[in-house]
Amino acid sequence: MKPETFLRAKIRATLGAATAAVLLLAASAARADDAAKILKSMTDYLGSQKSLSASFDSDIEIITPELQKIQFVSSGQMKLDRPDKLHVRRTGGYADVELVYDGKTISVYGNNAKSYVQADAPGTVDQMIDAIQARSGVGMPGTDLLLSNAFDELVASALEGKHIGLGVVDGVECEHLAFRGPDTDWQIWIETGAKPAPHKYVITSKTLAGAPQYTLRIRDWKTDAFTDADTFVFKPPAGATKVDLDSGVMVEFDELPPGIPSGAKK
Repeated sequence: MKPETFLRAKIRATLGAATAAVLLLAASAARADDAAKILKSMTDYLGSQKSLSASFDSDIEIITPELQKIQFVSSGQMKLDRPDKLHVRRTGGYADVELVYDGKTISVYGNNAKSYVQADAPGTVDQMIDAIQARSGVGMPGTDLLLSNAFDELVASALEGKHIGLGVVDGVECEHLAFRGPDTDWQIWIETGAKPAPHKYVITSKTLAGAPQYTLRIRDWKTDAFTDADTFVFKPPAGATKVDLDSGVMVEFDELPPGIPSGAKK
């Protein structure tokens, strides 16, 4: 190859690589913008609905001291009537628990314990979720999707976000987004089209060996108004005992069974 021919080829290769790098950076920025835009469309859609109901399945992982990963699963239903009513029922292999909030009082009933706790909590669902997590220390993953300021809460600690592409969850085509934070990474799959509801939500811990995950799969989204007047009314079952807020009933709501391996963490 002549020197001048080689030089021209080298210049073309260098320019091509530089162009590709610029396009890649532009594409990455666009995908980040897409991620925020898609996430905002989801939070705006959910936040604009007066009534919401859905069914869900959840998986929570723990890591034993021997670095074995164990997964616990449960299923449930959620009913929300903004701004101040929420009803959640969750059943798993180790817990059967129900939370009812009527805008004034929060009630949590553990069927296995045959007992319930109640606390005055006048206000909104947002305020109730903050209060119960602060007072009991119980984590409620997934409730951040229901908050009126869900977008701000979700991206508050995000360092970056990406629009990965399309995915299918339970037969529903979804946009797949991935976000990174200092302690956790999380992914979410949001339905395409006019009703951008979330169908899968995965939170990965980066501070624990084995990177345990919490996975929430959500289906049967509905926005119909509730016609049953007792939907958000708690009626203690016959024989149920009222106990203190720091009792085992709240432990049941935390999704982990009693007697998990010593030192295991979620």
